[in-house]
Amino acid sequence: MSVTSSAPPCAVPQDVLSVSLGQGTMVQGPPADNSGSRFTPLVVLELASNTNPEAVAWLLSRIRDQQQDGGAELLVEQLGPGVDAQEKENPNMFLVGATWQRLLSGAEDVGLFKEFNDGSMRGFTCANKHDFKDYQGDGDSFLSMAECQYIIKHLLDTLRARQETHIPGHSEVKLYPGKSIIRRLQSKGILVQVFPLHDKEELKRLSFSWYRKVKLSLQPLDDIRHYYGEGQALYFGFLEYFTFALVPMALIGVPYYLFDWEDYDKYVVFAAFNLVWCTVILELWKRCSASLAYRWGTLSRKKAFEEPRPGFHGVLGFNPVTGREEPLYPHAKRLLRIYLVSLPFVLLCLYLSLYVMMIYFQMEGWALSIHDQEPSFWTGVLLFIPSIIYAVVIEVMNLIYRYAAEFLTEKPPAGVFISESPGPQSISSEYNHLVLRVLVFNFFNCFASLFYIAFVMQDMVLLRQSLATLLITSQILNQLMEAFLPYWLQRRRNKKMMRKVQQRRTLEDKELPLAEQVRLEADMSTYLGTFDDYLELFLLFGYVSLFSCVYPLAAVLVVLNNITEVYSDAFKMCRVFKRPFSDPAANIGVWQLAFEAMSVIAVVTNCSLIGMSPQVKAYFPDSESQLILWTVAIEHSQYLLRQVQDVQSQSARRGADQGLFQPILINLSLGSGCAAAFSHWSVQGCNGIPAQSHLGDMPTCLSWSWILHCPMSVLSGHTGLHRPPQESTGPHSNTTALRPPNEGRQDHGGRTQALCPQPG
Repeated sequence: MSVTSSAPPCAVPQDVLSVSLGQGTMVQGPPADNSGSRFTPLVVLELASNTNPEAVAWLLSRIRDQQQDGGAELLVEQLGPGVDAQEKENPNMFLVGATWQRLLSGAEDVGLFKEFNDGSMRGFTCANKHDFKDYQGDGDSFLSMAECQYIIKHLLDTLRARQETHIPGHSEVKLYPGKSIIRRLQSKGILVQVFPLHDKEELKRLSFSWYRKVKLSLQPLDDIRHYYGEGQALYFGFLEYFTFALVPMALIGVPYYLFDWEDYDKYVVFAAFNLVWCTVILELWKRCSASLAYRWGTLSRKKAFEEPRPGFHGVLGFNPVTGREEPLYPHAKRLLRIYLVSLPFVLLCLYLSLYVMMIYFQMEGWALSIHDQEPSFWTGVLLFIPSIIYAVVIEVMNLIYRYAAEFLTEKPPAGVFISESPGPQSISSEYNHLVLRVLVFNFFNCFASLFYIAFVMQDMVLLRQSLATLLITSQILNQLMEAFLPYWLQRRRNKKMMRKVQQRRTLEDKELPLAEQVRLEADMSTYLGTFDDYLELFLLFGYVSLFSCVYPLAAVLVVLNNITEVYSDAFKMCRVFKRPFSDPAANIGVWQLAFEAMSVIAVVTNCSLIGMSPQVKAYFPDSESQLILWTVAIEHSQYLLRQVQDVQSQSARRGADQGLFQPILINLSLGSGCAAAFSHWSVQGCNGIPAQSHLGDMPTCLSWSWILHCPMSVLSGHTGLHRPPQESTGPHSNTTALRPPNEGRQDHGGRTQALCPQPG
């Protein structure tokens, strides 16, 4: 029995059967190709090296068992030894595949949408498989390798405990009837990792069309989606869209920056442009996202309730929504943990961020005083040193807080002070809470100093310098951390592996053996998702939309950064990280609401900056109240326009968890009283008022409450809304301006130092 080379990349002949495996045994049989495997391997499953052989045999039997017997009905074999016989390798690495008929039935189970013969997108069913486009009987090119791997992952995740009370050979690992076996093994450290294999030929073609050839063209989004799935393709689609959306602002910003157009209301015009830009681009993106999701068949996919995430522990109780027994954590204890642990920690981090900001202003005042006393080239360079140091400290604090937020959200490691994880119950809820915590801190840490400079100090020269330094420094550090460091580490691993391979490779060999390729991919870094990528874009969007009117080159710098980001992210996906499983997303999820929250803040900020402009105040020489009312009216009209557009494009919001970020949007709209007081205080000006008066003035408190209070109501991740468990994709359904910069900096030294209170 042999398999011809014309078989589809993820297909296996129906007559290929798996053989009973024991610890340390190999499946014998005719290979499907020159890799030595009896079938085309799609997924690798690695167990801990000290796993009891009885547990290994039990798990493999459950994977091979027929579906009607509670098994996954998949093909599995043990990975062969490596090239170095003396090396201590983990023997518990297994290759997983499936027959073609099992993949088709799995495609129906997961609700995969494919193109019908009439051009519409419909949920796939085995009964009507011949009515779908590109189905040719043998399945060639009908299911992509990414779809096959996603189906196998789904089938592994649906392995449920039956009558077993514990894992065989591991009596301490309890099992509950109907609960996921794979998630239980992951939470207990028995299952080390499950990852899909790369297709070397397809990856080579994708790399050449994506990043290996520098050219001015659109990204191959369909090819990215075909290889990595919809979630990754939507991220790169949003990155591309964001880059093109910045081009008009960049084209306008260059002449504004190069020519002195102060007499033409330079900053007012640019701030007004920001008002429209930050609102329009997000609404247009929702339509673009919905179009992509429909074309890829994820827009109409129905949702299914998620199971508790791995590592979530609680008393076994009855879930009235799903009708199943699940571990539940008491709501009172959850609130107690939020308000006594999470919230104080977040507030402490915000205080430390404020403390560091005050130190930065002290350093800025010190550098400015030196430059005012003896102006020279080197003292001019010294003016930028505090901003550079502050930018580096911001990046370090953001990184530290990220790990701390993950610690508070996920289950703590073994041996830490608590033994159970009372955080969010589902994986998507856990992710949304992590996004919320990190965004609140990053927003305050990155933008608080800019708000202070703009509205308290009203020093537009310092604001421009600080914005430029923060933006450029953060971009350089991100490129170093995200591209060059992983690339260097991966090259070290590759060289080490290649030295081992050369010991047994003949001159005729042109490719790595399957065993070495699998072990090489197993040692690669695990791709942690698009969280950090979206967070970086969120902060860049904030820099551009909030204060770019004082530094028009901000959009140009972000465009250049995004272009390099496309190539660096593509390189990491293809060369540095393991291949991730496909994520059938319909949109960018909770990040859409995060960007909308930032755009609301940008509208209020730019309206306030316009109201502070001397050119605008000249139109209201006798009544500051009218100026305040007009400023608030413009802000409200922008928010009303946004709500009307949201109603018209409600379908583009599917899949986003609005419960977490809706209070932010509501508080921002209701916070116009704070914005009005803020505008009134800004109109008064701050010249001649002592620093103590400023920091104790009520309008100042109101303005800071506008900055801080809005996200504070959801700081802990608790919204006060009672919602059913989080959902994820599942089975299908048939539902188809400003004060102009001062002429010199000589008068800033005393005022800057006066307005910078001592830290603490």
